[in-house]
Amino acid sequence: MVSRVVFYGSGPVAAASLEQLSEWCQVEAVITKPQPPHHKQLFPVIKAAERLGLPMHFASNRHELDELMDSLSFESQAAVLIDYGIIVSQAVIDKFPLGIINSHFSLLPEWRGADPISFSILSGQSETGISLMLLVQAMDEGPLLAQATYDLPKDITTPQLTTDLIDLSNRTLEQILPIYLAGQIQPMPQERVARPDHTAASYSRKLSKADSILDSSKPAAQLEREIRAFIEWPRSRTVIAGKDVVVTAARAEASPAEHHPGDIYATANKEIALVCNDGQLVIEKLKPAGKPEMTAAAFLAGNQL
Repeated sequence: MVSRVVFYGSGPVAAASLEQLSEWCQVEAVITKPQPPHHKQLFPVIKAAERLGLPMHFASNRHELDELMDSLSFESQAAVLIDYGIIVSQAVIDKFPLGIINSHFSLLPEWRGADPISFSILSGQSETGISLMLLVQAMDEGPLLAQATYDLPKDITTPQLTTDLIDLSNRTLEQILPIYLAGQIQPMPQERVARPDHTAASYSRKLSKADSILDSSKPAAQLEREIRAFIEWPRSRTVIAGKDVVVTAARAEASPAEHHPGDIYATANKEIALVCNDGQLVIEKLKPAGKPEMTAAAFLAGNQL
């Protein structure tokens, strides 16, 4: 029997998830945010739903969603929510006898909140994953249906990790959703499912432009993780040779004794080193303002430190 759900989602992750979900599941309807008038390009979820021929309904905020759901009725026993961006009320959750399943991209209760993917990289942890959780009126605290783990490569960036977790989420949903709809899975409190070393909840947050500044008072290893985590936004910025640059690739290593935190110098093999509180960040690639990405050697050929 083919599973049937209503899908809630708005962002790019939601669009990619909807594409995959529709390959094996009957999506009765898509609930998403409306297209703002000043946006010429269709939002990814709207574009995906139109291509798939799926019915769509629109709400801009919690109040509009409540009103919308009052006017609709669905046959689906459950809904799936991914990357939606609107707080869902209990009244909306109660429209579905089996609730709303949220695929959250961390191993809950680790990294509840707005940006679990970036914070998994920033923390330097070796493992993350996805959690299928029933939505409740508290931030990412609902009972779990399943979790799936992912080993983090040391050079992983946020875009690649996002892609991999979308795939992992879809595979896990494909396995778990039919069983849950058939009444063969009992939701479990997060504390009973969590790994022994991750029973305490941790919280992520929305990133801001202030996070983009490379701060040499931090350890070099932390800055290297920031570069990978912030590669799309807010990116990692500093000033080298009087030029505003975005650093796109770097590594952390020990710093020579003759240099001090805050020093920037050209290395013997034509790379750029930023001396940090602990070690140094060796910049391999960067993007000056208004120019394409280049190697540190190419930058040094036209700029003197």
